[in-house]
Amino acid sequence: MLAIFKREIQSFFASPVGYLVVGLFLILNGLFLWVFRGDFNIFDYGFADLGKFFSLAPWIFLFLIPALTMKSFSEEKKLGTLELLVIKPISLWQTVLGKFLGTLVLALIALAPTLLYVYTVSQLGTTVGNLDMGLVAGYYFGAIFLIACYTAIGVFSSTLSQNQIAVFIIAIVVCFMLYYGFEGVSTLIPNGQVSVFVRGLGMQAHFESIARGVIDTRDLTYFASLTLFFLFLTVVQLKNQHR
Repeated sequence: MLAIFKREIQSFFASPVGYLVVGLFLILNGLFLWVFRGDFNIFDYGFADLGKFFSLAPWIFLFLIPALTMKSFSEEKKLGTLELLVIKPISLWQTVLGKFLGTLVLALIALAPTLLYVYTVSQLGTTVGNLDMGLVAGYYFGAIFLIACYTAIGVFSSTLSQNQIAVFIIAIVVCFMLYYGFEGVSTLIPNGQVSVFVRGLGMQAHFESIARGVIDTRDLTYFASLTLFFLFLTVVQLKNQHR
């Protein structure tokens, strides 16, 4: 598993595509938060907090993570090296986890430079440094769990086709439906209790709950279960293709 993990990291740094994806993530965040006028602009927002960044980040990760994961297994299938991975003296779970953890670390590397925003925003307040660090920690904690789910979905999607563009689109659609789909459906339901239940099936409700600084075991269980579910589907898909 460690060898596969290292290979994923090395392939990222050996390819300009990886740098391009991370660069675009940081550029887009920077433009929306500091340059473009609108709902996400921190200067227009008028409050020195990171709420706008973490309202925007899930939508940018919706494209970033599938871009990072789309070649995980699809490239192996295209090059004919998937069989070599399957027959190696390690379990399929170890192979999948190696791919998953490698991409997860890459996504966290992309997120890491945004810590600069914490310092910048803390300096913009009426009282310098008067930033709720507990809330900031909640934001980042929620983002890490969300990234893990997106990554698991992306890795699973990469087993469905050799075509990386098709994989990219499938991952975006699945991530979108699980993040916002239930939220959208809940607004169409007149019954309040049913609406709240349906909303709770989506990632957005649980992400926003953690982002408020409330570490609820139900939210953690939800994200952990969803991540493991898609990793399980990945293993099943690889087993079926190997038969």
